[in-house]
Amino acid sequence: MKKINVALIGAGFMGKAHSLAYVAMPMFFHPAPAYPVRKTIVDVNDAVAAEAAIRFGFEKSSGDWRSVIEDPEIDIIDIATPNHLHAEIAIAAAAAGKHIISEKPLARNGAEAKTMYDAVKNAGIVHMVAFNYRRTPAVALAKKYIEEGAIGEIMNFRGTYLQDWSADPDGPLSWRFQKAIAGSGSLGDIGTHVVDMARYLCGEITQVNTQLKTWVTTRPVQSGTVDKLGTGAKNADAPRAAVDVDDEVLSLLEFENGAIGSLEATRNAHGRNNFLTFEIHGSLGSIYFNYERRDELQVAFAKDQGDRKGFRTVYTGPAHPYGEGLWPIPALGIGYGETKIIEAYDFIKAIVEGGEVSPNFKDGYQINLIADAMADSAAKRSWVSVPRVTD
Repeated sequence: MKKINVALIGAGFMGKAHSLAYVAMPMFFHPAPAYPVRKTIVDVNDAVAAEAAIRFGFEKSSGDWRSVIEDPEIDIIDIATPNHLHAEIAIAAAAAGKHIISEKPLARNGAEAKTMYDAVKNAGIVHMVAFNYRRTPAVALAKKYIEEGAIGEIMNFRGTYLQDWSADPDGPLSWRFQKAIAGSGSLGDIGTHVVDMARYLCGEITQVNTQLKTWVTTRPVQSGTVDKLGTGAKNADAPRAAVDVDDEVLSLLEFENGAIGSLEATRNAHGRNNFLTFEIHGSLGSIYFNYERRDELQVAFAKDQGDRKGFRTVYTGPAHPYGEGLWPIPALGIGYGETKIIEAYDFIKAIVEGGEVSPNFKDGYQINLIADAMADSAAKRSWVSVPRVTD
């Protein structure tokens, strides 16, 4: 089997998810397009990286990301760092001819994303942005129904992403609350996942009308660099510093195909853990998905007889997208890890077979432009048109 060497930059919780995906992908999708070799892992210093290599099963480690860019053995650069490092690493990797997968959002803003897209566009490499939720089989099934015309012409999209990990005002000031590092708050962190779903299922967004809100304006300064998404130790007596990103985003959407919609994302919704949902209404039916019930897709069709109208549940399994590589019967349970395994499979398959994979850096750039338009709309308190990426 062909082997392909991976350098992973960033050993946090996303690094764990990516490492798991590389190990498990050939087990799920056999024969795999290539066998990913966990070659080198990079983190903030040599000691932390060495510990991560043991934990995640990498052959080597480094405290300097530039060392893996220069390493001729490395085929893939996997960027799982905070957002402010994405552009510099990706641009260098593209110049070195490495294939690149980057965690989302692609960049802190559209201008930065453009530099990344320009770098990969003519480099002859495969590039991907890790919006992994679209790889949930139920979401891919929704896409299949839409493309088959099962729900007719799309009229409305409603998407939400609600979490509560930052609802505690004494939660530490991680990098996700700092504009210089993150670029934005809930908008870029989780709102872009909803944008990706909307584009994937319904097409391009052309206009937005948005509100942004910051509920917690200061937080205790974090000790250490590990981002635990609100689960780490809290110290209400620590010095506090300003939060300069949004906690919540609410937006109206207009689509190129004439559909309308809405998007809501917050990290301050007590009782909501990872409530990523969409509901799509078409002229012939409707589709509803809730990521907290990943194996299920709710569907309703206008053609159903009057005595059985309403939503029914389809449990995803072998008959559905990616089903042959996963579990042998429906409803055995799809987890976050499986979405990353599928993501790794599609990425490496594109590298081996040639061609593009979606979402790529062009998609990531477009999503950053949509996020920028939402921020601009919130500042102007008006509708704002979304620029379109052109090659």
